[in-house]
Amino acid sequence: MKIDVTDVITAQDQEELFAGLRAYNSQFIDTRDWYSLGVYARDAQGKMRGGLIGKRKGDWLCIDYLWVSEEARGCGLGSTLIAEAEARIRQWAAARCWWTPPAFRRCRFIRSVASR
Repeated sequence: MKIDVTDVITAQDQEELFAGLRAYNSQFIDTRDWYSLGVYARDAQGKMRGGLIGKRKGDWLCIDYLWVSEEARGCGLGSTLIAEAEARIRQWAAARCWWTPPAFRRCRFIRSVASR
């Protein structure tokens, strides 16, 4: 077996890895209840000021990306985006939320929410 180590991840390599992972996981997880979710905040001119992208996987909402523009930070927009996503997953009868941002972002976000 040959092992390749690279700093270039091609779309083909990524899809091949994901296909194998999905095939393996589908033995244990019902993938029929997997949905994508986008929650976006736009200003009066239509410019995006924040957003969240995630996927429902079974009973879980997995948040892949959460972003708030510099201008909109500190006003609770991140919490609002998460709350809107949680409201949607409750409509889907999903019960849990999972978010794994880089530690420096997560800590700063949690501190800002806790200080309110």
